[in-house]
Amino acid sequence: MPRAVNNIRRRARYAHSRLCFWSCKAGKTLCIFFCKNLLIIFWRCPLIAAKNSSLINEEIRANEVRVIGADGNQLGVMKLSEALRLSNEVMLDLVEIAPDSTPPVCKIMDYGKYRFEKEKREKEQRKKRQIIEIKEIQLKCRIDTHDFNTKLNHTLRFLSQGNKVKVIVKFFGREMAHTELGAQLLDRFFEGCGEAAVMEKKPLLDGRNMTMILAPKKTK
Repeated sequence: MPRAVNNIRRRARYAHSRLCFWSCKAGKTLCIFFCKNLLIIFWRCPLIAAKNSSLINEEIRANEVRVIGADGNQLGVMKLSEALRLSNEVMLDLVEIAPDSTPPVCKIMDYGKYRFEKEKREKEQRKKRQIIEIKEIQLKCRIDTHDFNTKLNHTLRFLSQGNKVKVIVKFFGREMAHTELGAQLLDRFFEGCGEAAVMEKKPLLDGRNMTMILAPKKTK
């Protein structure tokens, strides 16, 4: 047991001798090495920009930049080192927002908060974005009135949801000799949709099927 305790104390003294702290030139990065494990604490993380188009802080390559303050006021054109100094004073980031300008335009901001709010807005926009699907309705030449009205109601519901509808008439046996009946059926089906639909694709015979595509009518 005493030998095990001595080994633990010896390792602790060795680990303590390997512990070191230092900060980068901007005074914003604190790194801690402990034996073979590496723990890095960033006040400002330059790796964030690797996944995004905007350059931040020391990643900016221009010698001179036009700076916009955190309050939105124009601070004018200045050396990059001076712009970094101003951002350091308020504990914020210097973000390049217009790299193609001469000189590039940078803004002092909290980049982490900016990225969070931007991703939140993009997520909300994706939720609001409507996904248009193409629903399929199949008819038969000898369809009865009840089934016809049922299929028509399904189509009207799909159209009201913003989806397109592909209406298919299937021909069986000798019905291929009277394909005009299928065209008449599709015309009657389209008329039953009334003002809810526009004919995006007219009836077209393809093998034993005749298809028509309806789209929801855009409201002004």
